[in-house]
Amino acid sequence: MNVHIFQDAGELGRAAGSAAAQLIREIIEANGTAKIILATGASQFETLNQLVSEKTIDWSKVIMFHLDEYIGLPVTHPASFRKYLQERFLLKVPSLKNSYLINGETDAKNECGRLKDLIIKHTVDVALVGIGENGHLAFNDPPADFTTEEPYIIVALDEACRKQQLGEGWFKSIEEVPRYAISMSIKQILKSKYVICSVPDSRKAIAVKNTLEQPVSNLYPASILKLHPNCILYLDKSSSSLLSVNKDA
Repeated sequence: MNVHIFQDAGELGRAAGSAAAQLIREIIEANGTAKIILATGASQFETLNQLVSEKTIDWSKVIMFHLDEYIGLPVTHPASFRKYLQERFLLKVPSLKNSYLINGETDAKNECGRLKDLIIKHTVDVALVGIGENGHLAFNDPPADFTTEEPYIIVALDEACRKQQLGEGWFKSIEEVPRYAISMSIKQILKSKYVICSVPDSRKAIAVKNTLEQPVSNLYPASILKLHPNCILYLDKSSSSLLSVNKDA
């Protein structure tokens, strides 16, 4: 894992988004198409802003997969990740070849099967992800399932995860936060050729410290990224503030 530390979230996002864009260009040049995974949430604001601002990506040659979504949450709800991607990405790159969003309003088991049938036809080139306050990767809360081969799974959201969603302002009360979600699995994320992980903000500092300084363990789900051969972790001064040693690379 390569680690880069920036002054603030804006600088971090510009660097991560530019790096993702360059990879996408190179992959299209080499293979004709690029397959990407996009995450959502506050940590991805600046990264996605930069990515959609890049003018030389041929989006008609890009296929997008969706990382996770709440079960039972309407697409009209402010916290819907489908809504997030539609507004922050899809509307800004209308020439995109294809996008596979997770529908959390249908039967979850059948939806996992539908998504499996789609993603197993592709090798994902670039995954853009974040790390949760509890160290989760996608919605794989601790103790995460490191062994399942299923690309999409139904997961229960722990209290720390649900409090994070409330704290970020997506919901009006903890009771409103869904208890279950459909998430891309750990193994499926790790199948991506490249992983760009954007983690700004001081509230992620403990999770960042555990990711980098604890052993790889499903108690620290994002720690598994240390085993990926092409993962770059983008931090800012706040999210890296608890690291024992300056990890900038």
